[in-house]
Amino acid sequence: MHYLRAMKLKVLITGTSQGIGKAIAEHFLANGHNVIGIDRNASSIDSDSYTHYTCDVRDYDSLPEIQGVQVLVNNAGTQNEHDIDTNLKALIRITEKYGIQESIKSILNIGSASGHTGSEFPEYCASKGGVIAYTKNVAQRVATFGATCNSLDPGGVLTPLNDCVISDAKLWDEIMQQTPLKRWATVEEIAQWAYFLTVVNTFCTGQSIVVDGGESINSHFVWPGF
Repeated sequence: MHYLRAMKLKVLITGTSQGIGKAIAEHFLANGHNVIGIDRNASSIDSDSYTHYTCDVRDYDSLPEIQGVQVLVNNAGTQNEHDIDTNLKALIRITEKYGIQESIKSILNIGSASGHTGSEFPEYCASKGGVIAYTKNVAQRVATFGATCNSLDPGGVLTPLNDCVISDAKLWDEIMQQTPLKRWATVEEIAQWAYFLTVVNTFCTGQSIVVDGGESINSHFVWPGF
């Protein structure tokens, strides 16, 4: 067993009040780790091993002082006029503040398949594309500590924020036609990937892992007989 799996790790996760971030936090807690969450909303997690700071990740002067972070998961994100400020600039500031230090064992940035395909709103795609490049930059720097840094880039995930398309039968059918596995991921599945890349993984670094049910590899081959 790798030593990280035997340790009770100090884990910092942004955006833990709902959706993917909450599921990741709960997965780490279920595996016996100490989790610290930062979210602009109040805590929705009840655990003695969980500490919550109510703070907008863009409010740099209000970020808490936290020492000795071993695992950092940059999950906080948005899909509005603040895409660049939240999804990219704040992620960079959080990483530089908490992740670039000798205690760090692994960093995971939650990106998006859109950062690879460009198939979404312009600034959102740009912010997630920036995350991919920044992940490689950080991976090179934290390697001096023996740490890894990767990005986890989901496609469609079943969260309340995506209900506008999940509950629209016509749009949902169109999406499923583009998705080979014919479903979207659950937040628990994304949490399992997050745990694997930060705790189980020991050698993969500087990579961007797309988890999208095959949507980004979908190809309509045109040829007689196909």
